[in-house]
Amino acid sequence: MSRIGKKPVGLPDGVTASVSGQTVEVKGPKGTRSFTATDDVTLSVEDGAVSVTPRGKSKRARQQWGMSRTQVQNLVTGVTEGFKKELEINGVGYRAQMQGNVLKLNLGYSHDVDFEVPAGVTVTAPKPTIIIVEGSDQQQVGQVAANIREWRKPEPYKGKGIKYVDEYIFRKEGKR
Repeated sequence: MSRIGKKPVGLPDGVTASVSGQTVEVKGPKGTRSFTATDDVTLSVEDGAVSVTPRGKSKRARQQWGMSRTQVQNLVTGVTEGFKKELEINGVGYRAQMQGNVLKLNLGYSHDVDFEVPAGVTVTAPKPTIIIVEGSDQQQVGQVAANIREWRKPEPYKGKGIKYVDEYIFRKEGKR
């Protein structure tokens, strides 16, 4: 039995869900999101909640049960609160700024890095050393944050680079 899958996903005020076949569509104040489940689970909306039940007792059906329920929960969270990743830039002369739909990064290269922000995600730079990525799709927000971080990963000696705010950089001792 999936402990996660057993719990129905509650729909807060202002959020509606509709199921057609294997696709659940959730509408809320921050937009509309949808998810198509596999044929191993059944989706249903009842009493202001979306419930997911497995079809059969196979291992794959039990795996998809909890995963599908979590995906539906992420849809509800995305259209109500949204998802957010914060990045921090460490290093002398390293900074970021937004210019229209382009994030300009100075990361110690001989050229500035221009990062084009994809649709569905908003990127802000409230300070030159802080980047905030927000959106309603958890996967897309995480991917954009990872793509920005990829330009200059934090190094273990001085900690220079782009890191997540809650990330711990394991420091190494240099040569003596």
